[in-house]
Amino acid sequence: MKGLKTMATKLRLLGALLVLVTLVLAYFHLDTSGLLERILDGEWLRGQALALGARGPLLIVGVMALSIVINPIPGAPIALVSGAVYGHAWGTLYVVIGAEIGALIAFAIARVFGHDLLRRLFGERVALGWLGSQNALTWMVFASRLLPFVSFDLVSYGAGLTPLKAWRFALATLLGLIPASFLLAHFGGEMAGANLGNAMNVLLLVGLLVAVPVAIKFVRSRSGRGPGIKK
Repeated sequence: MKGLKTMATKLRLLGALLVLVTLVLAYFHLDTSGLLERILDGEWLRGQALALGARGPLLIVGVMALSIVINPIPGAPIALVSGAVYGHAWGTLYVVIGAEIGALIAFAIARVFGHDLLRRLFGERVALGWLGSQNALTWMVFASRLLPFVSFDLVSYGAGLTPLKAWRFALATLLGLIPASFLLAHFGGEMAGANLGNAMNVLLLVGLLVAVPVAIKFVRSRSGRGPGIKK
């Protein structure tokens, strides 16, 4: 039995290494082939989406998901293009779908090859109860989605290493995505060569209005009880 557990742990370590290598190679391929530069070129991406016609939204969704899974690719320019091509409502929808898919993939990768592996190696000590309850973790994810200076990608991978339930992560991400995605799509739809700086300033303001009370609530909840995870 112990031998089987050791073998399973080694397989997970190998799987984690393969996933990491695959993501790194994928990024370097995009970079060296020039595809990354094209994706970040708003005019090129807009032209491709228009040229694809009814399949254009699939491009936006796919590229948006890719930007979450492969960390160095920024998602804001993609959201601006989505708004410029498809307008406020549909542009927001495609961005939200793509970002949600990408976040869930990143969360799943970290959960399967990270959190479960750590539990196999260190047992229940990796429960990370010091992070707070399930509710606190959910609010932390939600608030982070509203702050433009917090890495969407790293939060998704990081959440997978915690005991946060997958449905809570998905819901918090979805709710946090909607206002940020709408604002970016709005700027993309309303402004030729949309002013990303203005969009980010608005996002920052909205994020702080939500994050500050959430942070205060979290600190108070932690000071009022010992570590533990709500089921």
